[in-house]
Amino acid sequence: MFEIINLAQLKFNTVAEKEKIAFIINPKSGTTSKKNIPDLALEALNLKKYEPIFYFTREAGHATSLAEKCLSNGITKVIAVGGDGTVNEVAKVLIKSKAALGIIPGGSGNGLARYLGIPLKTFDAIAMLNNYSESSIDYGTINDQPFFCTCGVGFDAHIGNKFAQSKTRGFYTYVKETIYAFFHYQPKKYKIKIDGQKLKSQAFMVTVANAGQYGNDVYISPSADIRDGLLDVCILSPFPKMKAFGLGLRLFKRTIDKSEYVEVIKGKKISITRKKKGDVHLDGEPAMMGKKIKIKIEPLGLKVLIPHQKN
Repeated sequence: MFEIINLAQLKFNTVAEKEKIAFIINPKSGTTSKKNIPDLALEALNLKKYEPIFYFTREAGHATSLAEKCLSNGITKVIAVGGDGTVNEVAKVLIKSKAALGIIPGGSGNGLARYLGIPLKTFDAIAMLNNYSESSIDYGTINDQPFFCTCGVGFDAHIGNKFAQSKTRGFYTYVKETIYAFFHYQPKKYKIKIDGQKLKSQAFMVTVANAGQYGNDVYISPSADIRDGLLDVCILSPFPKMKAFGLGLRLFKRTIDKSEYVEVIKGKKISITRKKKGDVHLDGEPAMMGKKIKIKIEPLGLKVLIPHQKN
């Protein structure tokens, strides 16, 4: 017995099979214009497969509300177009959901995109969405706020705050702010507990890394693995100023963990206590937190779209 097929209904079902994919675009991230993103997406995407929807953010935090809207509408591929701050705003909505995060790098550092091997050229990153692999990665929380690359206190948090206040963006602005602050910043005293192990440290900075780098291929913890269920606590002790250039080179050469001034301890639950409240950073974005900071790992809690893997 043959089933009678309604051709009109078949045509409707064929159209309905196109998957909605949402692009949340931060026009203020990085140094390049994002106005052409929709046009590039329409050119690069397989439009027989996808129905793209485009949103432009208007202010800090707007990407989060847009991601929530996408989830409520049943969209399962949400693409953050911007830097690590934009990625953070979108990704924290998608954790422990059925939706997956895609990234089109458009910021100053693009740490998570670089770590995941996502193409840095906009067209190539969009085209990758036609043939991707889906993977799950860890994320961390600092005082219950999610982060995906790094968080920390000390010098890098201080720089994150200064960079956010700067009127210009980009790598060279970051370097300029870093060099200026280096000659004025004083190390701080911390009490640190890592999975029950206690230590006291006077540190230039304490960075907790899920992924290995800050961005721009600047590696604070080259051995960090975003899928191992652990965080790398990187403690940079005070060092002679004449050693600064060499330490900086190590960040780019992925050998900072070999320095005598750096200690890396892996753990799942971390607490950091300092004398008073102050700056912290989450994926490079500044925040203010109190004297006691609690950090923990959440294993494999975020789905991400990455370049196609044969195995």
